[in-house]
Amino acid sequence: MKASLDQRLNRVIDRILSEELLSNAGLGNEIGFYIFDYDPAEEMKVRGFLRIVEDQLPKKKPGIRFVHINLFSLIVEYLQDRKLLDRAFELQKAKGSEELLKALKGPLHELKIAKYLVEKAKPEQQDVILMSGVGSAWPILRSHTLLNSLHPLMEDTPLVVFYPGKYDGQGLRLFGKLKESNYYRAFQLVPDPTAA
Repeated sequence: MKASLDQRLNRVIDRILSEELLSNAGLGNEIGFYIFDYDPAEEMKVRGFLRIVEDQLPKKKPGIRFVHINLFSLIVEYLQDRKLLDRAFELQKAKGSEELLKALKGPLHELKIAKYLVEKAKPEQQDVILMSGVGSAWPILRSHTLLNSLHPLMEDTPLVVFYPGKYDGQGLRLFGKLKESNYYRAFQLVPDPTAA
């Protein structure tokens, strides 16, 4: 698996910079959402690689406009902006994580987070948006519901999601175990040649 991940990571930058991805070429009426799935055990390696991506994109394509959104950090920032973060900590301390999840269900509805993400990322000003932190945001936010909420908001800007789990073109399995609702509106950024 490690050799396969290294081979796939080596193709990520060129794939992101490809004319096909940046122009949504050949997608017909499909949206330009791409998923790079990986074994969650390799999370730290992928995080380190994302720093390389951020460094290399402008070197390989001067003038490229992109932003990297860490979903978990975005949620924390959203709660801070709405003066809810300290209250959330207090609730968790007093009543536990289950009560906190129930209390955050409304404020962290996927459509609200999708709109906030778009407000921060400004897709109309970007050539591509990168998103990570999906695993850290679980179970506060589900990937498939966020992606569905982002569809009408992203305009023509491609979104590349780094996903700790499995995506087979039909559904997402966070951490390779937790099945989310079927989601089939994204493309694999770099397919895993060893996947069955």
